Amino acid sequence: MIDIDFDCYLDTPEGKDPDSFSPTLRASHQFLWSKQLPDGRYFQLDADNKPFLTHNSDIGEFWLKSDAITHTYRGRPTIKPLLPQLPSDLAEYVQNAQWLISECILFPGKRINGQNTINGARGMNTYIDDRFDLTLECIKRHYEEGRSPLSEVLLRYQDFFQLFEDFRGYVEFFLLQDLVNANDTINFYIPFSGFEHKALPRGLDPYVRYLNSMREFGAARAERMKLGVALKVLGKSDKSESSHKLRYNITFQGKHEENWRIVWT
Repeated sequence: MIDIDFDCYLDTPEGKDPDSFSPTLRASHQFLWSKQLPDGRYFQLDADNKPFLTHNSDIGEFWLKSDAITHTYRGRPTIKPLLPQLPSDLAEYVQNAQWLISECILFPGKRINGQNTINGARGMNTYIDDRFDLTLECIKRHYEEGRSPLSEVLLRYQDFFQLFEDFRGYVEFFLLQDLVNANDTINFYIPFSGFEHKALPRGLDPYVRYLNSMREFGAARAERMKLGVALKVLGKSDKSESSHKLRYNITFQGKHEENWRIVWT
């Protein structure tokens, strides 16, 4: 059983990166993403090779590593002057940022021929700058055989993306539906007109919109994770003699699964 709301800073040595050093984050990734692939094969992750999660079977060999997908940029020179102008709730969100499993994902973590990983490439490219909405647009274009600032690195890890068959398969596997519209276009944090402009929000209003959109996505994804955990645990308990007691209610606020919410009791 995992706690989706656990702040992974709490079990990370001071000054270290939770993506590499939090045992809770690794365990959460292992639990959430050890599951069936779109083609029905089971993708079991092994946690014996820190800081990686690995899979080795006839499906292939994969060395995956956690990567944070929410960034406030509070240390950037163009963002610092905006911080005192933020509404109080956003100022608190930025100042007390947590490291949550709902705000992380797995990418291939081993370099190929000494070249950048996806994590490194998306952080170094100023047209992406670690923004996950823009990264997801690049991944979408990869599946469509289009061009993007990350084309080269995504193609380098083509075997990983083939696991999910297509863009929708990737989105559903990693519970990213709240960042994708019904027609598979990206629900960008702030208006997007192409990769001609640098990724960092410019000015107070775009920054406020960026923070609100990113926070809403993280919260919605956390709800999806809680539903996934509940169903997975219930499924295991039905097949086990051990008594896993999990009490929860799922309320449906509409016909579509996008409106599901879990209330833990």
